[in-house]
Amino acid sequence: MVAKIAARAAREALTEHSSLQTPPHATVTVHHDIARVRITLELDYPSDIGGQCAAVRRAVAHRIEELAGMAVPEVDIEVERLHEVHPLPTVRGRLR
Repeated sequence: MVAKIAARAAREALTEHSSLQTPPHATVTVHHDIARVRITLELDYPSDIGGQCAAVRRAVAHRIEELAGMAVPEVDIEVERLHEVHPLPTVRGRLR
């Protein structure tokens, strides 16, 4: 259940910044009332990757604390793939 909360919070945090071809995946380890979270996601490129990861960390930690009542001391982010938002135009013909 905590993993679903984390994945949903990550998806919501990225909605305004990303085209989200594949939804984020969350893995959570719970010990007593402490949740350690790992989020795997894909991001658009070029973009503010650090800013997006920070937004995901904040959103996931806040949502788990709010809904599950657990402390979240760390949220690890693994960027699995970067998607080019605006591919470079291909040049045809000869270059001089």
